[in-house]
Amino acid sequence: MHMIIKRLIKWLVRAISVFLPEAKAHELQRWRRGREEFWKYNQCQYIFASYGKSGRTWVRVMISRYYQLVYQLPDNILMGFDNFTRLNGDIPKIFFTHDNYLRGYTGNVDSKKDFYGKKTVLLVRNPIDVAVSQFFQWKYRMRPEKKAMNHYPAHEADISVYDFVKDDNQGLSHIIEFLNKWALELPKIQHLLVVRYEDLRLNPEQEMAKIVTFLGLEANADFLRDTAEFASVENLRKKEQENYFWRSGSRVQAKDVNDPNTFKVRKAKVGGYRDYFNDDQVAELDAMVDSFLLPAFGYTSPEMAEA
Repeated sequence: MHMIIKRLIKWLVRAISVFLPEAKAHELQRWRRGREEFWKYNQCQYIFASYGKSGRTWVRVMISRYYQLVYQLPDNILMGFDNFTRLNGDIPKIFFTHDNYLRGYTGNVDSKKDFYGKKTVLLVRNPIDVAVSQFFQWKYRMRPEKKAMNHYPAHEADISVYDFVKDDNQGLSHIIEFLNKWALELPKIQHLLVVRYEDLRLNPEQEMAKIVTFLGLEANADFLRDTAEFASVENLRKKEQENYFWRSGSRVQAKDVNDPNTFKVRKAKVGGYRDYFNDDQVAELDAMVDSFLLPAFGYTSPEMAEA
């Protein structure tokens, strides 16, 4: 019944949006997405939150793989919201969110009240790496209507990666603001696990052990090793090229197998942002992080964190 209502509302919103001014149409679209997220929020046992392009899909692959090994499920599907639960009722419903549409729907824009009583995993990543990865998502993978709805630079705008990262709406300053709001609210969230992308890249088995334990599973060394190997950058890039996860839509699917910039799994490099800027630009962006990002997640310099 929920799926029928969901599709009906989606169709109605699209039909009504045709007759509305663009801003009102976008507001209605965001309401629809927020309503759907709120339904998942009320049904889930766990929440997995992150800013977009923080490595969520990679971690979703690892979580999916671990459940597949524990419960002997097919390995070419990814965990959605409740698809694994339908395969085995012992698997919890996990709500993956970028904490965007939900807060707009609930009205908790300036706090994390929605997460205070929920078992939450928060995935964070160096905000400059996030901003650069967002550029490639915007340029090669994002749909035009989503760009407009979320105030990204205009579709096919001729801007550099530096200009994108400096954009006030969806650039580095916006990502820092997102992380700061979480940093201020961390003590209020009763059941919380913070995971850093960089730590996952360095020690995937060790960090995944923390995640699966938080999810109520036993940390099995053999399963953790298999999971890390399955979700390696090289293996995932190969599977993306083969469209291995076709049963899970376009989440891990290259737009153009001949263009590595269109892959979901692109470089996955810690500190890779330095490859795209000159020395002065790197210094400027690092200074922005040091000046404005709270030190809770360890991305500011030691001197600034101490200050």
